[in-house]
Amino acid sequence: MNQNEYNTSVDQHADGMFRFILKNIRDEDKARDVVQDSFEKLWRNVENVNFLKVKSYLYTTAYHTMIDLIRREKRKEDFEKVDVREYAHSEHYSDLGEILEEALERLSEVQRSVVLLRDYEGYSYLEIAKITDLTESQVKVYIYRARVHLKNYIGSIESIV
Repeated sequence: MNQNEYNTSVDQHADGMFRFILKNIRDEDKARDVVQDSFEKLWRNVENVNFLKVKSYLYTTAYHTMIDLIRREKRKEDFEKVDVREYAHSEHYSDLGEILEEALERLSEVQRSVVLLRDYEGYSYLEIAKITDLTESQVKVYIYRARVHLKNYIGSIESIV
């Protein structure tokens, strides 16, 4: 890959990567850092990356960088102070987007990532498997479990609207 192809990659993929990471970690500054780190890693490895496969490389790198960031932050948190009432949802609220965001926050990092890659970014199961270093079967299981969790959390659409 040459410098022009690298610049084209930045133009084509930076916004999508930012949206994907932001949906997962909900912090614009950290999402920007993850995207920047991913492009830095691409630049360091630019001779070894095929331009035709740069999208997959970038999303895979961004995903792993995000997971590393989440793991580092989890070490700082105190898991003993989990309030069980946070996991129940009984309020009637009309902002579906906010309810979906709240429901997505309740998923594990892997479940949230695979659901967002599938439903928000439109990747196939095979592409998600390559990005996340999971098998295609594992991806399907994580997506299924995440959707069941979302359905149980949100309840029926009639109760929301």
